[in-house]
Amino acid sequence: MANEDSTFLLVGAYASVEDAQADYQVVKDLHAEKVIGGFDAAVITKDDKGKVHVNKDETATRRGGWGGLGVGALVGLIFPPSLIASAAVGAAVGAFGGHLAKGLSRSDMKDLGELLEAGEAGLVVIGDWRLEERIDELLRHAERRQAKELRDLDKAETEEQIGSLMSGEGA
Repeated sequence: MANEDSTFLLVGAYASVEDAQADYQVVKDLHAEKVIGGFDAAVITKDDKGKVHVNKDETATRRGGWGGLGVGALVGLIFPPSLIASAAVGAAVGAFGGHLAKGLSRSDMKDLGELLEAGEAGLVVIGDWRLEERIDELLRHAERRQAKELRDLDKAETEEQIGSLMSGEGA
């Protein structure tokens, strides 16, 4: 079990966007009920040509200190830039991805990138240690899933960097 300063990444692969959105709603509901803490999440799709599309509900994903930056940066780390169809992801990677990259090994990034096949949908969630405890509930519709602890990330440093980026100081 992780400690309270741990940051986790959950990725689920789904046969349909609707299944991914259903689990995304579970994430939002559990946050509203204070069962899980701050998070950032997005439903992503990988089209038949292999391009990754990020579908974010910006208002709903800005929970706690994440400010919508975590998932964009992680998608940019997990999938090669040539596969990403969203310009917003590129900006997040440049601004914040280097910080998050410290917490994932190259093999972790490769494993996560290979989880989603062409024509499938995915759900990417980043947040605190409580995500790990609730993976069965959070990704109940997923056909495949992975959870990774983002190692060696200092929670205070991460929140400070996000705050700096959100205020425009780190851009």
